[in-house]
Amino acid sequence: MAPESNITKIQELVYEMNVGEVMHKDVITVSPQTSMSEFGDILHDKRISGTPVVDGDKLVGIISLEDFIKWLAGRQPDCPIDQKMTRDVQTLYADEPLIQAVNKFEQLGFGRFAVIGRQNKSLLGIITKGDIVEGLLKKLEIGYHEEEIRRYRASHIFEDIVGDKTKLFFQYDVAGHDFKRAGESASRLKTTLKRLGLNPQIVRRVAIATYEAEMNVIIYTYGGKIRVRVEPREISVEVEDSGPGIPDVEKVLQPGYSTAPEWVRELGFGAGMGLDNIRKCASRMDLKSTVGKGTQLSICISIEDGAESETN
Repeated sequence: MAPESNITKIQELVYEMNVGEVMHKDVITVSPQTSMSEFGDILHDKRISGTPVVDGDKLVGIISLEDFIKWLAGRQPDCPIDQKMTRDVQTLYADEPLIQAVNKFEQLGFGRFAVIGRQNKSLLGIITKGDIVEGLLKKLEIGYHEEEIRRYRASHIFEDIVGDKTKLFFQYDVAGHDFKRAGESASRLKTTLKRLGLNPQIVRRVAIATYEAEMNVIIYTYGGKIRVRVEPREISVEVEDSGPGIPDVEKVLQPGYSTAPEWVRELGFGAGMGLDNIRKCASRMDLKSTVGKGTQLSICISIEDGAESETN
């Protein structure tokens, strides 16, 4: 069965870029002691629909136009914002891959997210759907020129190498639970494949599949290895870990099924779509796992245009 659709440049970029690259840093904020009447003036003067509430540089809540309207309609006495603000704020980290922001917007239906630092949890910016679109358009303009310069057929690379059989091999080590470096191996591989001159569509499929596999190693195991073999007709990605293993392989292949702990979900990962996304990118995919020993994931992507694919 062939991949469901071609991977677009936009889909590639949301895996490559991070939240901090598209967020806007010039954020209007209010303090917990700001009165609701003052907040109304800020909404009017700044023409905004909500703002983070910060105490010093720490995010303590968020207050919206809807909150103000409810207060106004209730004819309640003036009061500090901290009595009406939402304290349980959904946030994103600046170093998170942009795909996590896209997923959260889709899942929660919010208009904006506060962006905080992973270490000190201080407010760094705000991200909206509009920020994502603008950031992607800017990146597309830059990437277009780079891609034109490097557009060089992979077959030429192999034609220039004299030998009866030719293959290139790359290995990447992935540390478990190291979310700061999430997606690093996939990004390095993508850069390498681009420099080899592979078809951009093939590079996107490999990069997304490898990213999802890398995230599974980071989330669920103590670490593993990604081994990549590039041959004239196909690219093979082998992912191996020594984690706890998967009790029910068929179950984890179901879209949306996830065993990620709550703390991982709070970081924006573990939505249960990783293996399904890999399957959509792969020409062939095979998953084997032994409880207590680890998991082996094999991904094959055909370089040949129009090559048929299948999923084991």
